[in-house]
Amino acid sequence: MDKHDYRHWAHKAADWGADYHETIAERPVRPQVSPGNFAGMFGATPPEAAEPMEEIFADFERIVPGGLTHWQHPRFFAYFPANAAPASMIADQLATAMAAQCMLWQTAPVATEMEIAMVDWLRQSFGLPDTFRGVLQDTASSATACAVLTMRERALGWKGIEDGLAGGPQLRIYASPENHSSIDKAVRIAGIGQKNLVKVRSGPDRGMDPEALAQAIAEDRAAGHLPAGVIACVGGTGVNAIDPVARIVEVAHAEDLYCHVDAAWAGAAMICPEFRHFWEGAAEADSVVVNPHKWLGAQFECSVHFVRDPAALIRSVGLRPDYLQTLGADEVTNFNEWSLVLGRRFRALKVWFLLRAYGLEGLRTRIRNHVAWAERAAARVAAVPGLEITTEPVLGLFSFAHTGGDAVTAELIEALNNDGGIYLTQTQVDGRFVIRFAVGQFDTTEADIDAGCDLITTYAGKVG
Repeated sequence: MDKHDYRHWAHKAADWGADYHETIAERPVRPQVSPGNFAGMFGATPPEAAEPMEEIFADFERIVPGGLTHWQHPRFFAYFPANAAPASMIADQLATAMAAQCMLWQTAPVATEMEIAMVDWLRQSFGLPDTFRGVLQDTASSATACAVLTMRERALGWKGIEDGLAGGPQLRIYASPENHSSIDKAVRIAGIGQKNLVKVRSGPDRGMDPEALAQAIAEDRAAGHLPAGVIACVGGTGVNAIDPVARIVEVAHAEDLYCHVDAAWAGAAMICPEFRHFWEGAAEADSVVVNPHKWLGAQFECSVHFVRDPAALIRSVGLRPDYLQTLGADEVTNFNEWSLVLGRRFRALKVWFLLRAYGLEGLRTRIRNHVAWAERAAARVAAVPGLEITTEPVLGLFSFAHTGGDAVTAELIEALNNDGGIYLTQTQVDGRFVIRFAVGQFDTTEADIDAGCDLITTYAGKVG
């Protein structure tokens, strides 16, 4: 295939994509397959000669769609969503066609300047102050890793990047037991070590206890350790636990510690002013991460990383060798210096399309609907004999379990997912196996919520 064939196959791919989205609700949400089903379908060796696109496309249609879990399915209630609003998909197609490498201002001037503008649009949308600037990272995992590296270097006076960590003080990072595993991974790759991630005791509402945080910091200082930073959680992946951010930030700053807020999923709801109490105090944090590719509908991947002091981030993760200099423009923004990776996609384009095509009010309406529908679904599930709510709805997420015990609850979720009409995932609540119900897929309707509740009701009476 060459450029002369591109138009034909690009049209065919676009038509296929439109048909896929129009019929996606007819597919099982999770494919009914087993590990290894596809391993022998790709050939044992790469082809020596070029193959016709007709054969390649036909194999794609034969193999791929039936083997996918369909994240854009309106009855996808698992994990958190990885949405793809239609306008965002169009923008990503255009970005793919241009194939820009947006590592420097000079390699993609309009992409860099659009990113600056889109980060500021998002900042305003979430009600954050203009003291924040930011960057579009790939995922919250990368943003959190950057935050942890900044904590490390700030605590060490930026000696770690030069001297290494050997022989240095034992650094400590503090987070809630409800934190995402990306925080655990960040402390590992930063060389701080898993045992130095202190999981601070949480209160009855599962939010981090500020008094316990202050006590842990004091005890570590007394033991000769070096506290470096605190990570507050707004919307934990398990059951959407929310830390008291304002009090956590107050403790962190009183101890001169960097404070990062992980609001990867729940942060999107802050475009609705009535939900901003959930992260009260985030405006005073040192950095905040929200994933527009989750609840807002931006095509994966797209994570906005707000920072109060870009210089600290750049000093911790940036590097500018001779071949990356922008001659005659030393102070220009080069976003690779704000990130762990050098190569960068044109992510700002899909944010620009998304916010213009739906407007904040259109996005607010979706989120408000999802929150209301989650509350309705929880009420329906609570009324099903043999089921009980284990955590009440927080924004778009609640959890439930079968009163018959963990084994019956596990049997229930497997039966539901094997049916294909709904997809749910599990977590642990106080040592108990429970089922999560997360409402947030971009095209979900109230009818989809009802269909999901109908299935839960049906299978709850069959298990055990």
